[in-house]
Amino acid sequence: MNALLPRPIRVSLADDHPFVLMGIKALIELEPRLEVASASADGEQALDEILSSDADVAIIDLSMPKLDGVQLIARLKRERPALKLLALTVHEDQAYLHQVLRCGADGYLLKRSAAEELVRAILALWDGQRFIDPAIADKAGELPMTSPPPITLLSDRESDVLRLLAQGFTSKEIAERLDIGVKTVDTYKSRAVEKLGLRSRAQIVRFAVGQGWLAEI
Repeated sequence: MNALLPRPIRVSLADDHPFVLMGIKALIELEPRLEVASASADGEQALDEILSSDADVAIIDLSMPKLDGVQLIARLKRERPALKLLALTVHEDQAYLHQVLRCGADGYLLKRSAAEELVRAILALWDGQRFIDPAIADKAGELPMTSPPPITLLSDRESDVLRLLAQGFTSKEIAERLDIGVKTVDTYKSRAVEKLGLRSRAQIVRFAVGQGWLAEI
């Protein structure tokens, strides 16, 4: 009978708190329909390990060193569009929820609910549904699901340039940081603002706030 069952859903984990990571891993290992594909303790490690794995679903802590969860979700959604992404967080406010969903997350789970809701959330995402933690679902409102996250329109370099620009660096300073020419910086900037339809510095800054980029300075 087991031979007729589909293979388990492969799940990658990313959380910089060892005990949280251990707990989430244990919950997955207890569920026969799931198996752990990778487990990472920071954003950069998670990006490499998730992209090199054959994970079906990735669970991403939003507060991680090196590459935060929002940035990681945006990168993964751009590079592996079919991968289902579940944000794991302590944040319950709507603004944070909407930001994370706009960046490409398919689901949003509070850490305090993980013991009861984690498996259900993973199965819902795998089934093509969006999952919002029941504790905040009634506050979420209707969120469009068809528009691609704006950040996915940008290449990695365009994203880097726009982020540094929003943080107040000049084209010359960005060129030095990224080890590219000033004209190349201006080219990436022009492409990025054109793709996103940004027409002023204020709009660039507002976009950066939505991506969590200004929290890095």
